[in-house]
Amino acid sequence: MKLVSLLKKIEYSVLKGNEEIEIKTLVYDSRKVCDTSVFVCITGAIADGHSFIQQVIDSDAKAIIVEDIDLSKYDFGGRDITIIKVDDTRLALAYMSAEFFGNPAKKLKTIGITGTKGKTTTSYIVKSMLDKAGHKTGLIGTIEVIIGDVVIKSLNTTPESYIVQKYFAKMVEEGCDCVVMEVSSQGLMLNRVAGFEFDYGIFNNLSPDHIGPHEHKDFDDYLRCKAMLFKQCKTGIINIDDKYANDIIKGHTCSIETFGFSKEADLNASDVKLLNENGKLGVAYHLSGKRELDVKVNVPGKFSVYNSLTAIAICRHFDVPEDVIKAALMEVSVKGRVEIVDIGDKDYTVMIDYAHNAMSMESLLTTIKEYNPKRLVTVFGAGGNRDKQRRYEMGEISAKYADLSIVTSDNPRYEEPEAIIKDILVGVEKGKGKYITIVNRREAIKYSMENAQDGDVIILIGKGHESYQDIKGVKYDFDERKVVKQILQELD
Repeated sequence: MKLVSLLKKIEYSVLKGNEEIEIKTLVYDSRKVCDTSVFVCITGAIADGHSFIQQVIDSDAKAIIVEDIDLSKYDFGGRDITIIKVDDTRLALAYMSAEFFGNPAKKLKTIGITGTKGKTTTSYIVKSMLDKAGHKTGLIGTIEVIIGDVVIKSLNTTPESYIVQKYFAKMVEEGCDCVVMEVSSQGLMLNRVAGFEFDYGIFNNLSPDHIGPHEHKDFDDYLRCKAMLFKQCKTGIINIDDKYANDIIKGHTCSIETFGFSKEADLNASDVKLLNENGKLGVAYHLSGKRELDVKVNVPGKFSVYNSLTAIAICRHFDVPEDVIKAALMEVSVKGRVEIVDIGDKDYTVMIDYAHNAMSMESLLTTIKEYNPKRLVTVFGAGGNRDKQRRYEMGEISAKYADLSIVTSDNPRYEEPEAIIKDILVGVEKGKGKYITIVNRREAIKYSMENAQDGDVIILIGKGHESYQDIKGVKYDFDERKVVKQILQELD
């Protein structure tokens, strides 16, 4: 196609050459440039594409998209390369990618979910409901990408814009009519979901997270980026109970619908009851407003009410039948998100959760405490080569709510596990809960099961969906579901 056709929704100026040239490949990785390529110089976490311009020239690229360039610095060697200047190359990449793949989002119903917690679980519930109702639904999220029968492991919650559009195009090719995706604040900030308009944008909740030198400079920036979704969707679906709800929709350009416990919500939850049946923890409530329904969810806690409300609010627009909604909510199981492991007829419960900071850990533990377990037992560590403050805080939260904390290894990376455990204990020793340390994570899990009492809830915290341990740059196989099964066989 002609380069000019990729640029039609972008303001640009031609510094060299001619935008009427033919190109065959659109790339933002200098190693993939060939003589049919237009290369977009984007700034990543590690490198700036502008640093590779000479290499790209030497690879005979047809065109280069830049934010700034001094043409006199480069040796073009007589090559007729087109140089295009734009204000924001990331935004340009998003629009160019959409054009390159034929604007596939226009052929799908696009659902984008943002918020601090619950994005992953909600996206799987929505996919399950829509699939059961006869829609073929793609998924892009933290754990994986699902396109028909193809499952691709995720590297980012929200991939680069080119990859997003490539996935959309593949979904259209596979016959999908819907896609549900997690939309991270980073994804919005870096224009990874620019270039198209979501049919539905969803806001779950907001609390401080992802603030630091390589993420958001402060909470206000984090909030601002989340709010961008509601200037880029047709219908916004909002958790009205969240204290930042009004900030999130300030300046919105979409129609707004709400859900929550508030009587003012379009979908209102009431009469919440905790369920504890045969070692399965769940929740039930009555839904009223734009839909009347008695709801039962096979996942514990108040946040399960919100996650299910979100899914129902979305699926209402797809006329999903009541029996399908109920079936999907009873079958929901998301890997590493309050995931209860089947341990047969044992009189205790084993659960896996990805909580890897104090905020998510506190939310998890306070939720499970409401079910009055005989004892609440945690098995957790903390990631190596990460903020030490997180370790102290996680230790303190566990000691505050758990009857027994088993402090162990997580992904130590290039640190010594014993040193990380020592940091965690600074927080643990502030609390009233008992604790022990077992460096080997498998042995720690075995100890928790070997010494379980009837009515205990054991939570393996931090690994979640991960199936490895990262030690000294090597990822060793470590799937906690398999580990629990193996330990059960040993103990039996």
